Amino acid sequence: MDKGEVMVQEQTNQQTTDISQDAREDWEASYDDMTRLYEETLRDIQEGEVVKGTVVKITPDYVLVDVGYKSEGQIPIEEFQNDEGDISVQENDQIEVLLERREDEDGLVVLSKSKADQARVWDIIGKAYDNNQLIEGKVISRIKGGLSVDIGVRAFLPGSQIDLHPVRDMDRMIGQVFKFKILKYNKKRGNIVISRRAILEEEREHLRSDTLKKLEEGSIVDGTIKNITDYGVFIDLGGVDGLLHITDMSWGRVNHPSELFTLGETIKVKVIGMDKEKGRVSLGFKQLSPDPWTNAEEKYPVGKRLKGKVVSLTNYGIFVELEKGIEGLIHISEISWIKKIRHPSQVVSMGEEVEGVVLSVDSAKRRISLGIKQLEPNPWTIVREKYPVGTVIEGTIKNITDFGLFVGLDEGIDGLVHISDLSWFKKIKHPGELYKKGQKIQAIVLNIDEKNERFSLGVKQLEKDPWEGISYKYHSGQIVEGKVTNITDFGIFLELDEGIEGLIHISEIDRQKSGKLSDFAKPGDRLRALIINLDERDRKIGLSLKELDEENEKSEVASYMAQQGRQGTSLGEILEQKDSARSEAAESNASSSPEPAEEPASPSPEDAPETTSDKPENQA
Repeated sequence: MDKGEVMVQEQTNQQTTDISQDAREDWEASYDDMTRLYEETLRDIQEGEVVKGTVVKITPDYVLVDVGYKSEGQIPIEEFQNDEGDISVQENDQIEVLLERREDEDGLVVLSKSKADQARVWDIIGKAYDNNQLIEGKVISRIKGGLSVDIGVRAFLPGSQIDLHPVRDMDRMIGQVFKFKILKYNKKRGNIVISRRAILEEEREHLRSDTLKKLEEGSIVDGTIKNITDYGVFIDLGGVDGLLHITDMSWGRVNHPSELFTLGETIKVKVIGMDKEKGRVSLGFKQLSPDPWTNAEEKYPVGKRLKGKVVSLTNYGIFVELEKGIEGLIHISEISWIKKIRHPSQVVSMGEEVEGVVLSVDSAKRRISLGIKQLEPNPWTIVREKYPVGTVIEGTIKNITDFGLFVGLDEGIDGLVHISDLSWFKKIKHPGELYKKGQKIQAIVLNIDEKNERFSLGVKQLEKDPWEGISYKYHSGQIVEGKVTNITDFGIFLELDEGIEGLIHISEIDRQKSGKLSDFAKPGDRLRALIINLDERDRKIGLSLKELDEENEKSEVASYMAQQGRQGTSLGEILEQKDSARSEAAESNASSSPEPAEEPASPSPEDAPETTSDKPENQA
């Protein structure tokens, strides 16, 4: 090769080298730009960030998604399948995914569709919470304390936040879709608490305000029964609960509200009372129909015979329903003239139809008094005619009590012989001492009280009263002798005749004779005493030993004076001798018996108890 060729070849080589060098430099510049741009792209996509990607391929196991990274990301096919197994995406679909890692062990981008959905949901939840917005969710299952709700993620619905009122059957809400209010959430912990009650309360408050503006006392409205209690029902009037009390349900008797109404039923009611400030509404149902008591006095005049159904039995009587809303009371005392009814159930039964007579009507107090016994003649109206006072009757002892005997005469008519009317002479502690049940006795009619149905009888009155004409046999100043029958703290009782006793009061006994009355005399002893007073009406005889002693002393003095005649002994000397002898006897008596205790002041004879017990009022 010549020099010229060599020069040309060198020039050519030099040019080639220059071109290659330029190309390399251009490529390197382009590569650097691409690398820079790629690195910038990588810097924009952070792990945990939600990005958009394109579905490039769907395999049986994975969905390949291009997010503009150096390689596609694989997402398990399960994340795109619904409950039926259908795939929700197609190739070339634009979807949101979450970049979990830029590359795994195989150098692949790790993506997640479900986590992207959750991230988006959390953003929605956060915005809803911040803006006090509602969120929709589906009840999935029942869990401890409440329900689990799907709002994109699992949220907890406490039992207290399900409804305005406690929900007993929470299972019935599973599968239902509701709107909820977010009470609180924690994204980091994945906790969300929601409420349906808060929404219902707000709705109710708006509705309540509108309803209260419309309601007026006396207006008739529709309402839905939302709760039934023993005392009434609560009715929803549209955000406002009204109470229909059991007393305002019917003019008739209502044992329980459930007899008339059912839960969830819609009824018409009348507003009978309102307190708009407190939001309280009283309702009436019976007020929709006329009050049956308006003309009760005209419909049920006194003396009218009528029939009704027994609706209640009490200890004191029978309640009879004459019509719906009107009941009459048959008091237990108005059931029978002669039978002693302890409880109305002895005569009638619940639901039985009975006949009675109207005794009184009080429409203001809504009361009607009825009687059954008035259907028959009163047997007491003929008792006085049949057994006038003084009539001697014969009957059978039906009962014996502490206070007397009940003697049966006619059917249902018993007479009472009081214990004080059994004997003039005997002191009877209990009638059973002398009589037995079933024994026949004679008695005399003392008194008949038709109004109070009392029949008084006497047995002792069949004999002459020993006190009758007593003043002809005994008188004041008379010295009598009797047998000691009783010794008390206040004196000694002497029986002068059968049925006749007198009292020697302690003040009428010479205390020098004895310190104790029991030492002075004993039952059965016979004593002489002086009558100091006699009251035939009150059956009292007062006796004295002191005055008897004085009378004896006077007699002795008079006799002694008569015997001494002219011996010149004065009366004073004689009395001194008597007092000296009495003192010696007292000292001798005191030395042989213990000293008596100090006794209280003695009452006067007039204050002493009666010799015989006063006769209490006789009752049949």
